[in-house]
Amino acid sequence: MKTTLEIPDSIFRRAKSKAAKQGISLRQFVADALRDKLKSASIASRHWVKPMAKPVTAAGGLRPVNRQMDALIAEVFGSLEPRVGSATKPIAPAR
Repeated sequence: MKTTLEIPDSIFRRAKSKAAKQGISLRQFVADALRDKLKSASIASRHWVKPMAKPVTAAGGLRPVNRQMDALIAEVFGSLEPRVGSATKPIAPAR
């Protein structure tokens, strides 16, 4: 596919020089550079995106990390008993 790109003169000169030193055309150099950039971007995005683990196991129990977090919350804030409130009435803070 043909396209037109505006490339700053300094980058164009460096790319053309590098392509000549590698014995390839500027077209091939640019195509290779784009392919490498797209490949590394794809790998980077896959590396950082991790699916979240479900908080419960298949048997229905909490995962160990969740049990640890619950224990720390209970230690710092007291009881983990849920307080029930309605959408129209906010939950009053514990005293």
